Parts: sequence; C-alpha cells; structure tokens
Amino acid sequence: MATVKEKIKERDYEDEHFIDDEEDSVQENKYLTFRIAEEIYGIDISDITEIIELQKITEVPDMPIYVKGVINLRGKVIPIMDLRLRFNMKEREHDDRTCIIIVNINETAIGFVVDTVLEVVDIPEGDIDPPPQFKTASGYEMYVSGIGKVGEDVKILLNVKKIINSNEIDKITENI
Repeated sequence: MATVKEKIKERDYEDEHFIDDEEDSVQENKYLTFRIAEEIYGIDISDITEIIELQKITEVPDMPIYVKGVINLRGKVIPIMDLRLRFNMKEREHDDRTCIIIVNINETAIGFVVDTVLEVVDIPEGDIDPPPQFKTASGYEMYVSGIGKVGEDVKILLNVKKIINSNEIDKITENI
C-alpha cells in the first residue's frame, strides 16, 4: 500500500499536469473528494492550487477557533483552517492520512485541513441537486453548493468562497 507521501506526490504530479496543461473546459464538473469524519465532500478542482502533506502549523493569537494557524509553503505564509472545526465537528488527532488542501479564494491562498483526500471525480451538472433547504444551528448548510450523485453514493459539494468569506479572510490575513 502506498504511503500518504507517495499518494500526494502522485496526485500532485497528476494534478499539476491536469490543471496546468489542460484547458479550463476539461476541469468542468471535476471535484476533488475528501473525507471528514464519515462524510465525503467535494471541492471544484478549479478552486484548488495543490494538496500537501500535513506539516507543522504555527499558532497565531486571536484567531477564530477553526483557524489553526499558518504554515510557510515555499516562502509564502498560508493560513490554515480545520474544516472539522469550521463545520462544528469534534476535533480529532491528525494522522498520516491527514492532508492540507490549498485553495485560492479571491487571490488569497488558504489551507483546509481534511481527514483524508480521496480522488478526483467527474460529476455532470445534471447529477448535482441543490443543497437542502433546512436550517441547522451551525449554519453549516450555507457552505454547501450542491449534492452530487455518483452511482449510489452522494458527495456534499462545498462552495469554498462561502466556507470563508472575504471579511474573514481580511481579518485573518491582517493578523498574520
């Protein structure tokens, strides 16, 4: 069985060539799937810059609970958000499958800590239903852009711009 490092290297290689060498139309309807607790989520591949192995996160004072701190990635300071905490889930100890997904939101790089990265899946627009219309105490439903149907499974598709909005980005980046 391949280690997380080997899988990340392989995915980085595939994603680098997939993202950089192909036209935008090839990226349509493609989602990077990952697991948090028992659920499988997806993020539009066009929002993702890279996937990296978990590394030392430096805590920054006076941040929201879900912002774990910052990392130095090739000389660039990137804020790191734990999606478990953002979704009001119980925090868990990180392991060798824990990864950071680096996304680009309004020209700002943000890292999302997830339990494990799974795969890139194609979900045609016709197989995506709108998010449920019920309200939760946490407001979690506001992060969901749709529910993707893949065979007999469903994937919760997230809108990265709603996971962290520009006001929150400004507050986080001004404290770094």
